Amino acid sequence: MRTKSAFILLLLFSMALVSNAQNYTTSAGARLGYFNGVSVKHFVSGSNALEGIASFRWGGFVVTGLYEWQKPIKGARNLDYFLGLGGHIGVWHSDRYYWYDSKRDGNFAILGIDFIAGLEYTFTEVPFNVGIDWKPAFNLVGDHHWWGDGMALSIRYTF
Repeated sequence: MRTKSAFILLLLFSMALVSNAQNYTTSAGARLGYFNGVSVKHFVSGSNALEGIASFRWGGFVVTGLYEWQKPIKGARNLDYFLGLGGHIGVWHSDRYYWYDSKRDGNFAILGIDFIAGLEYTFTEVPFNVGIDWKPAFNLVGDHHWWGDGMALSIRYTF
């Protein structure tokens, strides 16, 4: 009997933690910064989310996948911080890329790793959230540069 009561108490406590971990399940919208594009974020459990970003820059595009951990900031209602990591793959046009290389002609592909850290505020009155983040990245294939200019503002519809 005691084990059953402890299990029920643990289950209720876990449900309370999960319900406070985020204010929505999925969000989608615009990501505005040096890399403009679209973002979709989906919580897979509690405070763990997957985010997909499609960005455009330098006459090409890049697709990024991130695994993120998101937690509320104590004392700041609806304001969360998040940290994450992932990878990207993309293609650029050589004469429009920031680090121009005369040996490249036409398009070239890149592959690399990404990190992200940011803040996100979810509105209670309307189904939107706004976030600001820094997403540095490093290319491992196709080009070997550090992108430290990954600051962006995201505005997403939540559902």
